[in-house]
Amino acid sequence: MENDIVTKKLIILFLMEKMEIPLTENNIIDICYVKNNWINYMDCIDLLYHLSDARLIYKNNCKENELRYTLTFEGRDCLSLFYKKIPKELRDEITEYSKNNKLDIKISQEYVSRYDKNEDGSYTLTFKIYEPLVNQPLFHLSVKAPTRQSAEEACAKWRNKAPSVYEYIFENLINTD
Repeated sequence: MENDIVTKKLIILFLMEKMEIPLTENNIIDICYVKNNWINYMDCIDLLYHLSDARLIYKNNCKENELRYTLTFEGRDCLSLFYKKIPKELRDEITEYSKNNKLDIKISQEYVSRYDKNEDGSYTLTFKIYEPLVNQPLFHLSVKAPTRQSAEEACAKWRNKAPSVYEYIFENLINTD
């Protein structure tokens, strides 16, 4: 049983090393439990607490009180000593998953959208662009949408359209060349 817990801790450390970006608790649970079933939900929560308490990972308060976990130097050292306790097939699977999904997770952390219902039945959409490791948004835009469907569609498009929207606004309103 203890060996199983150690392996699960190493899985989280290995994932964080391979992802190379700070991850939220939800990111870690989504990757380890929902999408891959490497570690169950309750173990993920418990292991994050223990890894943080042991100073193998660091909790950093990022944008709007969102906690992100990063690997510490001690965590890297621990992983380098014991990573072979993670079965090779699982290490390969984690490496492949990280390679294929790192950019999507990074983008989802940088291009944020949400909508809230107004008293008049319309929806206020909020679009933000965050620079990595900066607590304040680089760009913040709020607009109204008439229906929930249009709000959902706009929020879904934001991830792909954010760079071009920002570029357009910057070039036409801020850049004075």
